[in-house]
Amino acid sequence: MPALYVMIPAALLLVGVAIYIFFWAVDSGQYEDLDGPAHSVLFDDQDPNHLAAIDEANGPEQPPKAPPHA
Repeated sequence: MPALYVMIPAALLLVGVAIYIFFWAVDSGQYEDLDGPAHSVLFDDQDPNHLAAIDEANGPEQPPKAPPHA
């Protein structure tokens, strides 16, 4: 029984902290854009390996030609 005197206030404090964090998240705009993150997984970022593969397919780079001497 004495454990309940500690556990009940601790549980109420934990619930109060959770409610505070929830209202802080709502006020700071965490739930404003619910569709954006769901659609962002459909679009790939620029992949640097993709650009390296294109360069490899085009062959080695040629050094720039020097202008003819007069």
